Amino acid sequence: MLMLDNRVLIRPIERTKTSGGIYLPDKRQREPTEHGIVVSVGLGKLLKDGKTRSPMQLKPGDEVVMHYKHVGVEVKIADVKYRIMRETDVLVKV
Repeated sequence: MLMLDNRVLIRPIERTKTSGGIYLPDKRQREPTEHGIVVSVGLGKLLKDGKTRSPMQLKPGDEVVMHYKHVGVEVKIADVKYRIMRETDVLVKV
């Protein structure tokens, strides 16, 4: 699946413990995750000249942190939830 423009398809991953071994409290576990794995990326944003695209900084397999509740669109494909958003809405590449 190829995303358009500078969009990315992200599969959310649940975290109950941080990579440093700290367990997240129950309240935090009930909130939507902000971590995910990039599944697919677009070709990049078309620049003003109409011919050149800006290079994508993310690639499939990258783990990212995002504003899950506030940006992008949640979609369900084959009973799996994904989030589609612009690359610029991703906060951190882990």
